Amino acid sequence: MRWLVLILLTANCFIWFAGDLLVPDRDRMVVSARTLPRVSTLKVDGSSADTDVSKVRTETVAGMPVSTEGEQDQKEGRAEPVAVPVFPTCVRLGWFETADQARAAYRSLGSPGDAHAVREEERALEPLHWIIIPPQPEEQALRLFRDLQRRGIDSYLVTRGENRNAVSLGLFQSKAAAERVLEAKKRQNLNAVLAMFPRNQISYALVFEVAGPVDTGDRDRRIDDYRDDFEMVEISPCEGIATPSENP
Repeated sequence: MRWLVLILLTANCFIWFAGDLLVPDRDRMVVSARTLPRVSTLKVDGSSADTDVSKVRTETVAGMPVSTEGEQDQKEGRAEPVAVPVFPTCVRLGWFETADQARAAYRSLGSPGDAHAVREEERALEPLHWIIIPPQPEEQALRLFRDLQRRGIDSYLVTRGENRNAVSLGLFQSKAAAERVLEAKKRQNLNAVLAMFPRNQISYALVFEVAGPVDTGDRDRRIDDYRDDFEMVEISPCEGIATPSENP
């Protein structure tokens, strides 16, 4: 019985081996191909990989400007320093009643700086306190003015401006003094009021340059030195004096 089983098993192995040898080569390739990736799949995967790499490179180039050699140096910390212009220091002193007084002050300072100028400026002064009889028709204003003159009251007739045909009874720097005079005029039965008198004045300023920048400490010391002699002192960077320098 055991010999019969052995013979049958041997026969089956021979038939299986012989059958495999008789199968054509193309059929065996088809069978083998069933266990391998398809060629089309390999092509798709490869092109997809190439596309991804290309996309990454494109996004990198689009997102970052192409650097020149100088820009690359800046990224690596080798950029050349940019020259920063240094403006001279401008000193401005005032006020002077005439241009000659400003030139004399420049000489008294030892003619500092390489350039200087005297500038005429119109500046607003603190207004005065003005006692006036308000404007009225010209004939009435003239008649009132003549009457005040006969009574010996100091006055003058305003002949132009927004207060034309008003009668002025005095200008005062002190408000308290103006209010005292106003009360006295009212006791004389004069219809006077207190107003503000705006005023401007033509003054002269001396401007000169000091070479190089001035630090905060030096500037403060210079201001303290000049403040004893001048009403207005300004020290700041300037781009040069536009007015031609004057010979003292």
